[in-house]
Amino acid sequence: MSQPLPISYFSDTLCVWAYVSQIRLDELRANLGDQIELSYHFISLFGCTPKRLAEGWKDRGGYAGFNEHVLGVGAQFDHVRIHPQVWKECRPYSSAMSHLFLKAVQLLERGGEISDAPQEEFNGRTLFEETAWQVRVAFFEQARDIGRREVLLGVAEQMQLPLASIEHSLNSGEAMAELFRDQEMKESFRLEGSPTYLLDNGRQKLYGNVGYRIIEANVQELLKKPQGQASWC
Repeated sequence: MSQPLPISYFSDTLCVWAYVSQIRLDELRANLGDQIELSYHFISLFGCTPKRLAEGWKDRGGYAGFNEHVLGVGAQFDHVRIHPQVWKECRPYSSAMSHLFLKAVQLLERGGEISDAPQEEFNGRTLFEETAWQVRVAFFEQARDIGRREVLLGVAEQMQLPLASIEHSLNSGEAMAELFRDQEMKESFRLEGSPTYLLDNGRQKLYGNVGYRIIEANVQELLKKPQGQASWC
C-alpha cells in the first residue's frame, strides 16, 4: 500500500473563510480517507485585532464594518450560522490564545493521551479536529470570546479533554514551542493567508475561498502522479 499524501492545512480560528470552508475539509477527508494525511497548523492573521480591525478597517467602519463584512460572508452559505454580535460586542484581542490551546490539544493526541481515530459521533472527525471546530463554533455561532483562556478551557471541558494535561502544556511552554514552529513554517513557505492547503512539499498552495472541486482535483492529480514526474496542476 502506498504512503498517504501529506497535506498541511493552515488557518486562523478567527478567519471567517476558514470557518465556512470547514465543510470542504470534511468532504476531502470523507472522500479520500486513508489516501491523505492531514496535519493542522495555525497562523495568527488576527494576532492583534485592534491593529487589524480598529486601525486597518478604520475607513470602513472598524469593528462594526468588519461585523457587516463577516455577516455578509456568512449569508452566502447556508451550512453555517454567524451570531450578529461577532466583532460588534464579542471582540477577541487575538486568535493566538486559541491557537496555543489547540497546539496543547494536538500534543495530547501526539502523546497518545487522546485518540487520533475518526469518531462517528463527530462525523468522522478526530477528537482534536472536533475540538478545533468547536472553538470556531464558540466564536462564530455563540459569540464567545475565544481569546480568553477560561472560554477555551470551557470548550476542553465540553469535549471531556484532560484539563490538567492541557494546563501543563500551556504552562511549560511546550504548546508555545509548537505554535512557534507553525509560524516558522508560515514564513518559510511564504503563506499569504487563511485557509491555505500546502501540497507536494510546498510546491502547491491553495489559498482562500477555493472551491471543493479545485481542491480535490489538485489532490487527485498528486495521488495519480507517476513516480518522478511533475504534476500537471
